[in-house]
Amino acid sequence: MCKVIAIANQKGGVGKTTTSVNLGIGLARQGNKVLLIDADPQGSLTASLGYIEPDDIGVTLATIMMNVINEEEFEVTDGILHHQENVDLLPSNIELSGLEVSMANVISREVIMKEYIEEIKKQYDYILIDCMPSLGMITINALVSADSVLVPVQAAYLPVKGLQQLIKTITMVRKRLNRNLKVEGILLTMVDFRTNFAKDISAQVRKEYGANINIFDCSIPVSVKAAETSAEGRSIFAYCPKGKVSIAYEELSKEVQAHEN
Repeated sequence: MCKVIAIANQKGGVGKTTTSVNLGIGLARQGNKVLLIDADPQGSLTASLGYIEPDDIGVTLATIMMNVINEEEFEVTDGILHHQENVDLLPSNIELSGLEVSMANVISREVIMKEYIEEIKKQYDYILIDCMPSLGMITINALVSADSVLVPVQAAYLPVKGLQQLIKTITMVRKRLNRNLKVEGILLTMVDFRTNFAKDISAQVRKEYGANINIFDCSIPVSVKAAETSAEGRSIFAYCPKGKVSIAYEELSKEVQAHEN
């Protein structure tokens, strides 16, 4: 059975794309067949996997969703790109932003992405959806499509404060659109445990949310190398295989699989 995980947080710069890339490739390294879906019109996930000009790509998530809206026939594998580290990618570009605006009058607009994923999921063990930093219609589509939500949160005051709004949105989607939606867990990212501030923020997250939401045991340490991987078009496993960040993402992929079981 395929598991669909939306990686979401309306706050930008908290590590959603980095987590999508490295968790996806971490799962693939454990023998799973993985599809990464870029659901952000900025195309950050697409660029992070080496496709540095997303706007030049012909078939993207926007193309697929428009085909679903217009009830046009298409091959379910159209637009899927194959990355050298054994993951597949459905890319995105700025066209997705225009699609979100045009969906205002579409009937059942919240389930367009789900219709596609229900078909393609037969071919994968995991599908990870990298959401844009907003709670707009594309993100709602991702939450409706998902079995669970993984929430990366930077160990800082404002990102942690923004968790409340995201959790309210997840609760609304669960109540009205996807009763099976669960929170996979909260992942603390860019953590500098040398500082008391980071330690205090981590403790605060565990105190406020730990009773009801899984807080991943592993945390992603702050690292220049983690940021550099995006420019290299590969994962932290290929760029710095023995570093603290690669070890953390390997632990995360194991936690995700254990959580499923």
